[in-house]
Amino acid sequence: MLSIQDIYAAAARLQGQVLDTPCVESRTLSQITGAQIFLKFENLQFTASFKERGACNKLAQLTAEQRARGVVAMSAGNHAQGVAYHAQRLGLHAVIVMPRFTPGVKVARTRGFGAEVVLHGDTLEEARTHAYALAEERHLTFVHPYDDEAIVAGQGTVGLEMLQAVPDLDALVIAVGGGGLIAGIATAAKALRPGIEIVGVQTARFPAMVNAIHGTAHPQGTSTIAEGIAVGTPGQITREIVAQRVDDLVLVDEGDIEQAIVMLLEIEKTLVEGAGAAGLAALLKNPGRFRGKKVGLVLCGGNIDPLLLAAIIERGMVRSGRLARIRVGARDIPGVLARITATVADAGANIDEVHHQRAFTSLSVQSVEIELVLQTRGHDHVAQVLEQLRTTGVQAEIVQPSAAVH
Repeated sequence: MLSIQDIYAAAARLQGQVLDTPCVESRTLSQITGAQIFLKFENLQFTASFKERGACNKLAQLTAEQRARGVVAMSAGNHAQGVAYHAQRLGLHAVIVMPRFTPGVKVARTRGFGAEVVLHGDTLEEARTHAYALAEERHLTFVHPYDDEAIVAGQGTVGLEMLQAVPDLDALVIAVGGGGLIAGIATAAKALRPGIEIVGVQTARFPAMVNAIHGTAHPQGTSTIAEGIAVGTPGQITREIVAQRVDDLVLVDEGDIEQAIVMLLEIEKTLVEGAGAAGLAALLKNPGRFRGKKVGLVLCGGNIDPLLLAAIIERGMVRSGRLARIRVGARDIPGVLARITATVADAGANIDEVHHQRAFTSLSVQSVEIELVLQTRGHDHVAQVLEQLRTTGVQAEIVQPSAAVH
């Protein structure tokens, strides 16, 4: 099984090839969670993901014959860019198989690193099967995204760097998809600090490693905002390491991840993708478990679609009460809308949207129902706006967001 020596060797190969990213304390997140939080900013790597480490370590160990023939990988995300970028740096030909649904921006970015991109299949499994077929047909070396000891050793250098920066960490909370990152980090961390607690985090929609290790049968979903850890089957190599060296695995919900993304953006001014926020999501969901401990989190990637990010930010504002939808019922007389909007303005809220309707309401025919979307300072401010409206003689209530936003 993989050892600390393999990870030291990987670190030597990666010297000067990837960033030794900052690992620093977040005082504000520490105050919020009750734990002392240290963040490892892997989203600052050139391709904005830790995946570069494993890819570089694997490619650096190829024989001269393998280098001459080139490599092939299957990925719709960060692994594709990591392999393509370091293959270009090392002068290797890289073929990247991506499913046909892969967003154009990811295809373009991967091609931008000089890779030959092959779009094949409607699922990741179909793309993977085609990549294996190409490897055999063209004698290319297949670079697996996680189930390869060279890949795992490369990812483990994250753990080495974290414990060099903060030697007395009590716990590491790591996102888990196929398991390459946590397997490598656990190997390094347990060797350097045997008493450290290693906790893996999966999204409840893709609980494959949790099911494999705990023997549970949590159902698998079809999509998640943490697409970087949306893995249906964990690796065999990584599963064995996780079983021996990881202390626990926990599940987080989509709302937990959304909240963590917004907090990292607002508090740390750093952009992470869903998988990159999974560790913080676990702390927010289970604050008592880590209270008083020194906890390391890996912000493992920062590649997120701008439209998805915009939606997450907006939903975060709803969750915090800074964006609220209220329903006002009043007599349908001239000037009523002006009076309502003036009252909202006097209360210090800003109106985003107004929906004024007569037909689709259960109020009497002489009444009108008005829905307002407001920008406020938070839940307490929303309550103040509602109270001020009621003093003018109108009905006013908040329209609760759906359970998904909560």
